[in-house]
Amino acid sequence: MSRSGREVRGGRLVLAGLTKRYPNHVAVLPLDLDVEAGEFLTLLGPSGSGKTTTLMMVAGFTPPSAGDIKLNGRSIAGLAPERRNIGVVFQNYALFPHMSVADNVGFPLKMRGQPRAVIEDKVRTALRLVRLEGLETRMPRQLSGGQQQRVAFARALVFDPDLLLMDEPLGALDKKLREQMQFELKRLHSELGVTVLYVTHDQEEALTMSDRVALMNGGVIEQLGPARELYERPANRFVAEFIGESNLIEGKLAADGWFVADNGARFPVGPDADQPIGAPGTLLARPEKFSLTPQSASDRGLSGRVREHVYVGDFVRYRIDVLGGLSLTVKVQNNRSAVTAREGEQVELYLGPGDARILSNPSKGDRS
Repeated sequence: MSRSGREVRGGRLVLAGLTKRYPNHVAVLPLDLDVEAGEFLTLLGPSGSGKTTTLMMVAGFTPPSAGDIKLNGRSIAGLAPERRNIGVVFQNYALFPHMSVADNVGFPLKMRGQPRAVIEDKVRTALRLVRLEGLETRMPRQLSGGQQQRVAFARALVFDPDLLLMDEPLGALDKKLREQMQFELKRLHSELGVTVLYVTHDQEEALTMSDRVALMNGGVIEQLGPARELYERPANRFVAEFIGESNLIEGKLAADGWFVADNGARFPVGPDADQPIGAPGTLLARPEKFSLTPQSASDRGLSGRVREHVYVGDFVRYRIDVLGGLSLTVKVQNNRSAVTAREGEQVELYLGPGDARILSNPSKGDRS
């Protein structure tokens, strides 16, 4: 059983000093990563961060410049891709257009010399897992995009891989179908207990699906941990800016425990603020952490004026100008009890002492 309590069938993946150098740049700096058996770990990051290069080295399609790749304690760095017992799913599906659904799914077993009866049985099981029963004889061109992606999942799972690699597998789908497929992938992972290394640039996808997220930048991992930890306790400014929306405010911690912005605005911070008094720092305040009320005579809040507001459906996003020209983004949930304000109105903002965090660490990926 894994630490999450699910049954585990996948293998443990360990990357030790894995590196990829090209003549003009280093795509992946020495990288150490331990993926538990049965874990769903996502490599998240912008284009050029090294996430896909890392996955391609694990798959065997890109040779590493240095380091080792171990699966279940055995080094696979020198093995051909087909000898690693790894399933791979790409964004473009890579289905054979001249083969039926059943033949596409059974192809890896055929290449392994499995008997026909075994292939047919395993194909039926795989198609049942991805809920495509009855479509065995269809051709890829007769399927929707979501159905084609399910076929690709079934083909990657049919031979019981120790590890499943996915590179932006939902990127070609529309938003609604992509969200549906996220739930399907979570269901498959829960049922099978396979180890998954997933690559995406979509932060919402990573936060929704993963046991842990490794946020990459400039060939290194900026932060590794559960999704909530990356969002609530980002290690540095890069993480704070990449994950979710952020108000980043320059200033310093005062002796009374408040953070004083360069323009004079004051913000409460929690008692665990790891910042020397008087040292320059950056305060992270997420837009949804603020509460907004009509301006009162109280001096407990931060006075401001609404510059603009945008209705986004489930919430309203405000841009509010406060003391000294500082502009803050505030998100208010759209419900019956929500306070609304119009452009030009004076409002008061409140922030709890545990709702803001001082960032002081530089980005690991900044190699300038």
